[in-house]
Amino acid sequence: MVVLAASIITKSGKALVSRQYAQMSRIRIEGLLAAFPKLVGTGKQHTYIETDTVRYVYQPIEALYLLLVTNKQSNILEDLETLRLLSKLVPEYSPSLDEEGICKMAFELIFAFDEAISLGQKENVTVTQVKQYCEMESQEERLHKMVMQSKINDTKDVMKRKASEIDKSKIEKGRGDKGGFMSMSGPRRIESSFSDMSISSSGTGFGSGSGFGLTTDLDSSSKPKGRSSASAAAPPKGLGMKLGKTQRTNQFLESLKAEGEVILEDVQPSVIQSKSSLPPSDPVTLTIEERLNVTIKRDGGVSNFDVQGTLFLQILNEEDGFIQFQIENQDVPGLSFKTHPNINKELFNTQHIIGLKDPNRPFPTGQNDVGLMKWRVQGMDEASLPLTVNCWPSVSRNETFVNIEYEASDMFDLRNVVISIPLPALRETPNVRQIDGEWRYDTRNSTLEWSILLIDQSNRSGSMEFVVPPADPSSFFPIAIRFAAANTFSDVKVVSITPLKGDASTKFSQRTQLITDTYQVV
Repeated sequence: MVVLAASIITKSGKALVSRQYAQMSRIRIEGLLAAFPKLVGTGKQHTYIETDTVRYVYQPIEALYLLLVTNKQSNILEDLETLRLLSKLVPEYSPSLDEEGICKMAFELIFAFDEAISLGQKENVTVTQVKQYCEMESQEERLHKMVMQSKINDTKDVMKRKASEIDKSKIEKGRGDKGGFMSMSGPRRIESSFSDMSISSSGTGFGSGSGFGLTTDLDSSSKPKGRSSASAAAPPKGLGMKLGKTQRTNQFLESLKAEGEVILEDVQPSVIQSKSSLPPSDPVTLTIEERLNVTIKRDGGVSNFDVQGTLFLQILNEEDGFIQFQIENQDVPGLSFKTHPNINKELFNTQHIIGLKDPNRPFPTGQNDVGLMKWRVQGMDEASLPLTVNCWPSVSRNETFVNIEYEASDMFDLRNVVISIPLPALRETPNVRQIDGEWRYDTRNSTLEWSILLIDQSNRSGSMEFVVPPADPSSFFPIAIRFAAANTFSDVKVVSITPLKGDASTKFSQRTQLITDTYQVV
């Protein structure tokens, strides 16, 4: 049996819930559903109707019809069994069997239909099993809870161990004093410091980024005088339990990887924070950024081509903020600028110099990425595209051959290029026969990602060919593309900086980048 579609429709032919399970166009499915009310008879409880191409298996539900569209070669007994299972699921998810109630629970019904029918084939499940499958928690949620609980347990172990070390050190140093006061002071300090700490959601320790993120005061006070270095290097208590927890977590991750899940490894927060918190090396840092929003038609032509740019400023010291910038750019048609309200517009329009209206005020300091100027480039044509992608799907016998090629212009060298091609739902990984670059299949989103690390003079064009089961050519669109470049369309740059106070020139650096917001072939 092959179910082409499962639907709940009104007697006038309006589809309230419709789920497609075959490679058919939406217009074809809508045409089949619209023709059904003209074929159905009266006075029948449930039956089937055959046409030249398909078979309708249906059952009335009050003022609605529960309808299966199958091919004529399917087994009518299996068709009726599938229809009977769906008819039991509908009242489970929609107590009100009218048009309003069905529409309200449309998504839940579609999910239930998907559990009962997979790729057009009936699954051997019951109503109870379908409800259980729809209510189960995700693997990502279970993994997140396990990792977070492991971090909390590790944090508690660290706190207890440090508290024990503080108690011992206080007792050794205060043997001549009253022990009660000394024994109470250590734990109180530990608890107060611990309450101020936070647990990072993507690491192995505290929010400070280290595995043992206690304050420096506690670390220094926890080492008593006269204690040997060997005792400090002894393994902490509970190490076996920690290794056991880590081993169970690793086994769980390996089982998820075996099922085809993509597991993102935790990155130590200290590494990320140290890189992001590094101060700029120059007193003045300028960032020139352009973002692309492009929509390319699959048959040729461009329906949208928009370039938006921004000039950002970062100044370390206030004394370096009394400056002006000399701007230079290419003469690009359709290029228009817009400056910040505090910028002297007359000075910019006449001399292309960015300066404040009040020269006695400095530019803001200590802030990241202060926007000074924006610009926009419109009206560009297909010849100006930095990258074009052509997709040629063709069906031959029981396979679909998909050939994709890219062509890059000489204007830019593109970095970290990723071309994402949507695929129909597959049971197996697509067969990639030839590729210029690397590829990866995202099973969750059913997307084939084609990656090219760098496109320069050596590889301005490239191609890929893969094979999948028979599919509608439109199912391979839209193709999403993302990349980055170190050049821009407007070629805006700061050529010099003029200090308004003092004679010494101000050292500055500038970064230029072109990135994609939306870049797709539809």
